[in-house]
Amino acid sequence: MATHYLDFEKPIADLEEKIQELGLLSATSGSFESEIAGLKKKAEQLRKKTYAELDPWKKTQVARHPQRPHFIDYLDGLFTDYVELRGDRQFGDDQAILGGLARFRGQAVVVMGHEKGHDTATRLTHNFGMARPEGYRKAVRLMDLAERFGLPVLTFVDTAGAYPGLGAEERGQAEAIARSTERGLTLGVPSITVVTGEGGSGGAIAIATGNRVLMLEHSIYSVISPEGAAGILWRDGARAKDAANAMKITGPDLLGMKIVDRIIPEPVGGAHADGDAAIAAVGDAIHEELETLSGLSPDELRKQRADRFYAIGRLA
Repeated sequence: MATHYLDFEKPIADLEEKIQELGLLSATSGSFESEIAGLKKKAEQLRKKTYAELDPWKKTQVARHPQRPHFIDYLDGLFTDYVELRGDRQFGDDQAILGGLARFRGQAVVVMGHEKGHDTATRLTHNFGMARPEGYRKAVRLMDLAERFGLPVLTFVDTAGAYPGLGAEERGQAEAIARSTERGLTLGVPSITVVTGEGGSGGAIAIATGNRVLMLEHSIYSVISPEGAAGILWRDGARAKDAANAMKITGPDLLGMKIVDRIIPEPVGGAHADGDAAIAAVGDAIHEELETLSGLSPDELRKQRADRFYAIGRLA
């Protein structure tokens, strides 16, 4: 797959294009190894500097990168014996949220997450990760199973928000989101959430009510998309950058406000630059958090989770 460069990565793209050109010339016109090595070093330094200085809008672009690992990539990289469970037992199956039973490093778990898709066909199949009510009712069904069999719940969040279409509203979108949020808060088993890309609005929080909420370094988590906020505040979606800079949607701000509990570092250049390393880092973080929760009773887990969410926004 060809590398997709973001607008702010153009200087890096130019250097890597020159490296490719010299590589081709080396095959026909002599060796350019020293020049190529120098350009590679320069590109790596530029990538490190660029990603160390990302503002909230640039992080938003990275969080939405089409080559960033998606839920199915985490399934493949971290879980074994996965058995997908489909349908909400009321209306149908929503492929924007996938989930089922699996083993995580030998431990039986219930796992679910938003799936955006990697190409046009799969994006349409998964509705770009924007779930309808039946997706959230499926999530409730999975959480009920986890409680019944005493299995930890692991959720992966990556959505711009719940689907706002007419059919979704007719089938009770707001109620479904509320029920899923409520069920997550009342679980008597350990639950861990990882925001891997976008965490947008109620569509995210509906499966993000974990005892521990983690996020990747260049992911975002917000009550509304920057474009939506700009449309409301200034009636101009083109001011999304201004909204992103004002909304406190990145890891350090969210960690400071205790909305998230941990930031997982990404490889230099973002998770899309080295998907395997990013997935491994997420797995290690989940493993550590599960170990800290494993000794708590159901009542202690509920209290810890309730205290965690009640504390958000309190000044005293």
